[in-house]
Parts: sequence; C-alpha cells; structure tokens
Amino acid sequence: MSAILPAYLTLTDVKQLPAPLPEVELHGLDMGWYIVRLHHHDSIGLLVDANGEAQRFSGTQWVSRALAPLGYTHGTVTWADTTDEMIGNSTPPVSAKQRMRYGTRVAFATQH
Repeated sequence: MSAILPAYLTLTDVKQLPAPLPEVELHGLDMGWYIVRLHHHDSIGLLVDANGEAQRFSGTQWVSRALAPLGYTHGTVTWADTTDEMIGNSTPPVSAKQRMRYGTRVAFATQH
C-alpha cells in the first residue's frame, strides 16, 4: 500500500486498498453517530459516501457490517470530549496517535 492515504475514501475505494490494511478509527459523535477514519502511517483518510459527505453510522455494528466483508477485523472507538471546552478549561488538541492509543478496541464480529 502507498504510504499516503487519500483524504477521502468511499467504500469502493476501501475495497481496492492493498495489504496491509489501514487501522480503523470509529469516531463517536453526539447522539450515537459514528464516522470512520482510516489510518496508515501518518496519513488519515475519512470514509465518505457517494456525495463526498462523511459516511455516518448509527452504531458500531453498522461499521462492522460495512468493513468486515472487506477483511477488517477490528477498529478503535474514539470520541470527542467537549466537556473541558464547555467549562472554559484550556485543553490542548489530541493527536491522531493519542486518539488511537487511548481509544477502545472493538471487534468486527457482527452476527446477522
């Protein structure tokens, strides 16, 4: 695989990625929505729909159903914590490596 991922990828693009597969980040947003970012070395690609908008999933099982058939076995759940920002604490931004290191690993083992 090229060392650099495109900034935006559709599921069709993801199907064509050669091994080794990138790491999967399931980034939790408010109200139970998730977006997917793929990480390879220092590049990050956002999974988008056919219109170029961020592909949103209403649960981790839907991410599993989309990616498990493509050979992905797990991902890392991360989330945006705005609590400190809301109460005025100055919090430095979290890097992608920190998000992946301290996120929660989930298996893609969806039962149909």
